[in-house]
Amino acid sequence: MADDVLTQQTQQTVPGVEHAVVRELNARFGSGNLVFQATLDNVPTLWVPRAQIVEVLRFLKQLPKPYSMLYDLSAVDERLRSQRHGLPASDFTVFYHLISIERNSDVRIKVALSADDLSLPTVIPAFVNANWYEREVIDLFGIEFKGHPTPYRLLMPRTWQGHPLRKDYPARATEFDPFKLTAARQDEEQEALLFKPEEWGMKAHSAESDFMFLNLGPNHPSAHGAFRIVLQLDGEEILDCVPDIGYHHRGAEKMAERQTWHSFIPYTDRIDYLGGVMNNLPYVLAVEQLAGIKVPARAATIRVMLAEFFRITSHLLFLGTYIQDMGGMTPIFFMFSDRRRAYDVIEAITGFRMHPAWYRIGGVAHDLPQGWDRLVRDFVEWMPKRLKEYEKAAMRNSVLKGRTVGVAQYNSAQAIEWGVTGAGLRATGVDFDLRKARPYSGYENFEFDVPLAHNGDAYDRATVRIEEMRQSLRIIEQCLKNMPSGPYKADHPLAVPPNKDRTLQDIETLIHHFTSVSWGPVMPAGEASFMIEATKGLNSYYLTSDKSTMSYRTRIRTPSFAHLQQIPAVVNGSMISDLIAHLASIDFVMADVDR
Repeated sequence: MADDVLTQQTQQTVPGVEHAVVRELNARFGSGNLVFQATLDNVPTLWVPRAQIVEVLRFLKQLPKPYSMLYDLSAVDERLRSQRHGLPASDFTVFYHLISIERNSDVRIKVALSADDLSLPTVIPAFVNANWYEREVIDLFGIEFKGHPTPYRLLMPRTWQGHPLRKDYPARATEFDPFKLTAARQDEEQEALLFKPEEWGMKAHSAESDFMFLNLGPNHPSAHGAFRIVLQLDGEEILDCVPDIGYHHRGAEKMAERQTWHSFIPYTDRIDYLGGVMNNLPYVLAVEQLAGIKVPARAATIRVMLAEFFRITSHLLFLGTYIQDMGGMTPIFFMFSDRRRAYDVIEAITGFRMHPAWYRIGGVAHDLPQGWDRLVRDFVEWMPKRLKEYEKAAMRNSVLKGRTVGVAQYNSAQAIEWGVTGAGLRATGVDFDLRKARPYSGYENFEFDVPLAHNGDAYDRATVRIEEMRQSLRIIEQCLKNMPSGPYKADHPLAVPPNKDRTLQDIETLIHHFTSVSWGPVMPAGEASFMIEATKGLNSYYLTSDKSTMSYRTRIRTPSFAHLQQIPAVVNGSMISDLIAHLASIDFVMADVDR
């Protein structure tokens, strides 16, 4: 009895112990070594000593219900942040976000670093997919990871000076000196572009023969964007390969530091530029967490309907290019035609086609227009028979099946190890769709199935996406039949300016209206993240507010980044043609990778 009372008292005094993982970590490492941080997203967040980071992550991965996926890894330059009450002293912070599929829960681990000692051990021995994430932090923050096998820049050119996501790095081109390309500098840049196999752990030859190195990209139709992959070949067999990204990097996370909370919304459209408003959704949901805004039911349902429309348009483009890469030319023209019909509906509702930037903090830009229901009904009645035709004409074609069945295969454990999400994960048999596992924006009110496959090959990844389009049509039809009445936007001071009539009555309301429109709302200090089931996998925004009109730090985690890192583990030992099939089956765009 006394032990029970002591346990209850401990749980009341030690922050975060309502989370099972916090109790497990405290029991193993001692609560004195860990600092719990409360966050608005309710993800258990703990600061750990630098010397223990690898041990902590290995412990989490080896629990009975393990945190098997390293979902994200990035950093924050804390030096200008003023709202840090109760947090450990830190000039730079590195954070690790882990997911447990078995528990359907997350944990965030943080390490504090001082500016005069920016180094910590690599965690690649615990999580192999930490490789690219650590290189991104090396590149953009200048933090060293001791023991990293290839500690080179990932997104910026090798010759780049400075680390763009540091707070003392300029955000605008006008803050730099004019660019000058001298002959010496051009030679330096050309030299840096040369591929040197030894830098990547490759050998130029074996005892029997010299290897051939082939550049695929960065501009190649089968590369699906400005993406380069260097192949080490023995004949047509791929011995090893190096994906090379960064050609499409635009600094979206840096831009977020100089845009107001509202004005950053159009930038999110350009991340996965085929996802449209699907990109707005995790961002506005994260901002609404910071602000404590509850979205009206009508606005949430409208969001779901438009998000599923964009899931269909994105999957149609995937399917057309996938079949085209396998040698089928005709279907892509039909799929573009069907995609246009979907865009006609999207344009009628939002006013735009590919990049509406239509979601708003607290809701959507405007209400549904008159006649929207007829357009939606026509589409959901038209599309199912088209999907049947695509299955019959293309997916059952013997040539396509011969190119994709059993090709680029991986299992569920390998998918989780590399951070694969979305259709790529569900094609291995893992039943994990955030719309079901962690319903958001009202998805708990809809009836739909989670399509699964079990072979985890290039063919299954396509069949899963075809079935996902059918389920999206089911969701859209339910939106059509059960669209709630009411407002399309929350009546909240951080979401909308005061009513115009009121601004003519008192000076305080006029001042509020002026500041909200001119400078943007001031979000409360805190941290919040939101994760959604986007078109290509899990997409999330992790926002840090320093009680300002702009984000202090915006971390954008995209699914395609993780999916491209996995390529060598899947295709090494295969033929070049199998690589093309795998690239087609991933469904990526480089804006989603490079950001």
